[in-house]
Amino acid sequence: MNQAVFEPWSDPTQKPLIRFKSVTKQFGSFTAIDDLTLDIFEKEFFALLGPSGCGKTTMMRMLAGFETPTSGVIELAGADIAPLPPNKRAVNMMFQSYALFPHLSVYENIAFGLRRDKVSGDALDARVSEMLKLTRLEKFARRKPHQISGGQRQRVALARSLAKAPKLLLLDEPLGALDAKLRQATQFELMDIQEKTGTTFVIVTHDQEEAMTVASRVAVMDEGRIMQVETPERIYEAPNSLYVADFIGEVNIISGTARAIGDEQFHIDWAEGNAPFLATSSRPFSEGQPCHLALRPEKVGIHAERPEAAENAVQGKILDIAYLGNLSTYHVALPGGQIIKAQTANTRRVSRRSYTWEDTVWLSWTSTAGVLLPE
Repeated sequence: MNQAVFEPWSDPTQKPLIRFKSVTKQFGSFTAIDDLTLDIFEKEFFALLGPSGCGKTTMMRMLAGFETPTSGVIELAGADIAPLPPNKRAVNMMFQSYALFPHLSVYENIAFGLRRDKVSGDALDARVSEMLKLTRLEKFARRKPHQISGGQRQRVALARSLAKAPKLLLLDEPLGALDAKLRQATQFELMDIQEKTGTTFVIVTHDQEEAMTVASRVAVMDEGRIMQVETPERIYEAPNSLYVADFIGEVNIISGTARAIGDEQFHIDWAEGNAPFLATSSRPFSEGQPCHLALRPEKVGIHAERPEAAENAVQGKILDIAYLGNLSTYHVALPGGQIIKAQTANTRRVSRRSYTWEDTVWLSWTSTAGVLLPE
């Protein structure tokens, strides 16, 4: 039986849980958020991704009620939330530092918000027990924060944030304090907990891998504007601009000018060699229009001989090799100086590589391998 695909953003009848309408936020003469419009839907795990200073934390602080928009409207479940103070919003925020009370047990840390809301007795105990079970912390209920690991403290902070059943949970770089392996494991735990509770999660991160792993959709931001909002797969495979292509993952950018040669087919004249390369694009390009091909390294083949019937092939010399265990990335210098990265999966345990430094190799890619983007 096929499971229904979760894509509320594709359904015009679905109403968003969060709606930013032409929101601008200024701090003096500095514009942190610039005329931003965005919809986030119920049960989404939504990631705000971008470099430091792009405005993602300001967006989160406005949702939490710690900042107010200079202009525009932010709605939660159809209501303008600007007049509501932070404690009156159905929103909770989990900070990077976790902000746990060191003198309280894990149980009491989770119960803290419920006690402030005058929940007591069996109702309080049942809810805290539910949160302990959800985050697999039952055995640690009586311990203090300093008596548990960093990953467990992270789960306590999450349990405390979810205890009051908020409509929306905001996570500000929540895994920043964890080591790489624990971070990876916790990403999947977060996804699992989000799915079980059905709470809408909005995560702020500058870690692309984290955003691509956990999110149903990713918003890539730059200088207070959203450059693209899409599923992780679409952001990676079909970036809408040079900025997004360059920001997400590793990419080769090949610059040239376009000449149409057929339906959605182009010859791209470029600096390397006499032969143009072939590219496919549904986006129109005029004759001689400057363009860039964004080509992922794993889509570039590397060969000892020129491959027969290759749509695009170019010769170069291996300059650098990055061995990453599961992958090897070859940095190949072309005669005109451009460096193209080609990536191969290390599927077998071998004592030596097929290619090494200074080897002359051929690189190839298909006409559909890259995304053709305007200037």
